[in-house]
Amino acid sequence: MQRLLSLGAASLLFTVVVLSGSALRSSGVRAESAGMQDRFVGAWRLVSLEEADASGKVYRADCTGLLAYTRDGHMSVQVMYRNPEMGGQAGPVQYAQGGYEASFGSYQIDESSRTFTFHVEGAMVRSLIGKDLPRAFEFAGQRLIVKSANANEHWQATWEHY
Repeated sequence: MQRLLSLGAASLLFTVVVLSGSALRSSGVRAESAGMQDRFVGAWRLVSLEEADASGKVYRADCTGLLAYTRDGHMSVQVMYRNPEMGGQAGPVQYAQGGYEASFGSYQIDESSRTFTFHVEGAMVRSLIGKDLPRAFEFAGQRLIVKSANANEHWQATWEHY
């Protein structure tokens, strides 16, 4: 009987250790994901926006902008081209109207592929509403570099954390 109780206690101890280790690994993964999301959270100012014209030549657009990410998974972006006649005409015209780009929604990060998906809930260009826009990202110090994950779009936005 005592041997049976010892086996039961050992089995219980083993189960607790295994489950604790599993919980710690699981919370470590969540903490790691939360750590990545923490890097996004806050306000970012536009440093540069590089776009390709119809011939494929890449140039730096004359614009300014603000990007904001919240801890609960929401984001908003605004870009104003200083010359409204040129705003977005050679680049991603599907995002700007009258030299101004504005949209908001939610986002989800996929750390393994270094991408996030922007789920557009509202936008100045109404055809974007309801779309999921995949974006590649990388961090370089206090900067966040964002590119379209769509192979047909050739632009890159560099943002700097305020």
